Amino acid sequence: MENLHDKRKIYDRSELLENQIKENPMEQFRDWYSEAEEDAQVAEVNAMSISTVESDGCPRTRMVLLKAYTWEGFIFYTNYESRKGKAIENSHKACLHFFWPDLERQIIIKADLERLAPNLSDGYFHSRPKGSQLGAVVSPQSQVIPNREFLEEKLRILESEFAEKDVPRPENWGGYLAKPYEIEFWQGRPNRLHDRLIYNLNDDFDWIVSRLAP
Repeated sequence: MENLHDKRKIYDRSELLENQIKENPMEQFRDWYSEAEEDAQVAEVNAMSISTVESDGCPRTRMVLLKAYTWEGFIFYTNYESRKGKAIENSHKACLHFFWPDLERQIIIKADLERLAPNLSDGYFHSRPKGSQLGAVVSPQSQVIPNREFLEEKLRILESEFAEKDVPRPENWGGYLAKPYEIEFWQGRPNRLHDRLIYNLNDDFDWIVSRLAP
């Protein structure tokens, strides 16, 4: 067994203090996201994990791409019949997580999820490269398939069928809006005394900020 006891990083790049943050966490997210975009060392700034709870009570986490964020929340797209989609439809909740190691930052978001209006999903679907559109049609996401050739043959057929026409968005594919009710901003600090500021949405739809022990 490899000993990992001495594998650690010293976090000393920045700080996160109460007098530095925005009142609204979506503004704070915007600022941090913009800083991550400007950092050449951060790859795929919009990569985020999504954790859902499945029917056996066990959480399941996977990586997806954030495609937009608004004052209401965070938007991503998926197959509604995938394991992720089924878990979301069952609970309408998920936890989103961003980790930007070069900035020594992470953001943890608990949210209620709702489907986007079909016309919004249509708009994004048709903005994608045609290959990605066909991939969404081809893949019965999360289902057992016989082999790789099964997908590639379906793709060849669809490429021929839609060579000269638009690809319709599958009804089982579209967007979700994740509306946050809790957002934690984590900034690495020396000696593992990290800064953790958490925003909670109260019944009056105001955000309350608290500091958590690291």
